[in-house]
Amino acid sequence: MPPLPDAVLDQLFRNARTHRWWEDRKIPEETLRAVADLAKLGPTSANSSPGRFVFVVSREAKEKLKPHLDEGNVRQTMSAPATVIVAQDMEFYEKLGFLAPHSKDARSWFAGKPDAIERTALQGSSLQGAYLIMAARSLGLDCGPMGGFDREGVDRTFFPDGKTKSNFLINLGYGLPEKLHPRQPRFAFEEFCRIE
Repeated sequence: MPPLPDAVLDQLFRNARTHRWWEDRKIPEETLRAVADLAKLGPTSANSSPGRFVFVVSREAKEKLKPHLDEGNVRQTMSAPATVIVAQDMEFYEKLGFLAPHSKDARSWFAGKPDAIERTALQGSSLQGAYLIMAARSLGLDCGPMGGFDREGVDRTFFPDGKTKSNFLINLGYGLPEKLHPRQPRFAFEEFCRIE
């Protein structure tokens, strides 16, 4: 498989930024569905797919989310065309019969094992949220991921059954590049990597 062209790498990584200011422009539902359909293809442990996405789009849903946002995240979230609650299904292992048909005992790896459930749910939903960011960027959307919110409040409001827990939020839309700050520093290879 050949490397992707520079223009694609620019869109996904080099020129992509965390946006906080948005055009007043809706995202078509077909685009949100296409984002999810791409994101679900990324790998997770045992294909467990614990990530759950709630696309908060309507004014009513945004108002339900608003009281749980940290003050500094209210404006950017309320003005974003969509906000994704990236969450994790704490009973993901109940779906492994379907998701991992070649591993007949996969459910037993997790059922009754809270540490394994917690670790796999957090790891997998975090991965799936990252895949969602890359899928959104690949389809021409800008993203603003953030962690500044009251998770317990969001869980009570959006996941009252207690089986799903929020992980982080991603604002989606068409960002205003003129509102971006200069890119912040990144480490040199030697500062965060080693080859052994």
